[in-house]
Amino acid sequence: MKRNIIVTAFLFTAVSFYGQSNHYLTKEQAPLDTTFIGPPPAFGSLLFEQDFHMYQYGKTLRDTPRGKQAVKDANTSADNLLDVFSEAFGMTLSKEGTPEIYKLIATMKEDAGSYATRCTKNLYKRTRPYALYNEPTPVPEAEESLRHNGSYVSGHSATGVAVAMVLACINPERQNQLYKRGLDFGDSRWIVGFHHYSDVKAGQMVGALVLPALMNNKDFMKQLDKAKKEFERLKK
Repeated sequence: MKRNIIVTAFLFTAVSFYGQSNHYLTKEQAPLDTTFIGPPPAFGSLLFEQDFHMYQYGKTLRDTPRGKQAVKDANTSADNLLDVFSEAFGMTLSKEGTPEIYKLIATMKEDAGSYATRCTKNLYKRTRPYALYNEPTPVPEAEESLRHNGSYVSGHSATGVAVAMVLACINPERQNQLYKRGLDFGDSRWIVGFHHYSDVKAGQMVGALVLPALMNNKDFMKQLDKAKKEFERLKK
């Protein structure tokens, strides 16, 4: 009996830590990226050359304010997402100050970052640029854990666009600022060298297709309504 309790507690902790329970969609309901995203650029192709040159360009940005922002964007926790999107949203977003918006973003972010991008990642298993060129990144703590994780498509980039679109549903007056921030969030990945440029562009496309699936989910729509009401109350 005691052993069963320990095992159950361990499983609950593991699920909470890895965020496996934080979804509105099932894996089957999320967009199946392999049906509309083709393969990554072939080695030696012109598009691969573009990836290489964008990687080199990204390195020149790392010591600039844009590079510092790219390092902060590497964190896809709900707390950090709300923090980096606050300026574009026009209001400080946080777990304490905007709990309904926090709950919405915390639950949907991996529908884009994980479920909607996992199939293409697993199919192509593309090597990440920092691993391909055997060079360090400005986010060294993440290098080993992601070294053998597929680079194409970028889950971070899908997350950035999907979160921007959800926040724009709450505050449409700031949609343009939010869309730009969502794209910038993904572009941070080629700047820090964790993704090729083409990984990011493909991830942004996938992220844009997550919201329609979410809008068919009753739990998402119910929480979105709560988030909108919270925003209207705080705006007044």
